[in-house]
Amino acid sequence: MANSWTGITPPTLDDIAELAQAAISRLPEPYRGTAETIALQVGDFPADEMLDELDLQDPFELTGLYEGVPLTEKSVMDQPHRPDTIWLFRRPILDEWADRGDEQLGHLVAHVYLHELAHHFGWSDEEIARVAPWIIADEADV
Repeated sequence: MANSWTGITPPTLDDIAELAQAAISRLPEPYRGTAETIALQVGDFPADEMLDELDLQDPFELTGLYEGVPLTEKSVMDQPHRPDTIWLFRRPILDEWADRGDEQLGHLVAHVYLHELAHHFGWSDEEIARVAPWIIADEADV
């Protein structure tokens, strides 16, 4: 699937997951290998518990969420309670995409995914900018 969306029907949960997987595949090593170990979940909206935890009222405010312990805070002595997970929320992503009107859907999904992955790695804004060219490829590069 290319970065642009030209279908007549809205992208499905699987379509959003496919766009995220394409972004993961463009990451350089060692980032890609680590990203592939993080569970990817795509839902229409965040669960009420997620919104409550973040003190959000509007589910359209949250396009993605990282659930886990950042690598910078992990210890080999820690026992994981559940796998690290990156959530992408289809309806808020589509709403933002429609509002922007000038961004390819694959680019937006990649941006949201990269932002959540940054939480896992404990990346700074400068590190995100350095990795972004690999994940946000031009249409011709996909």
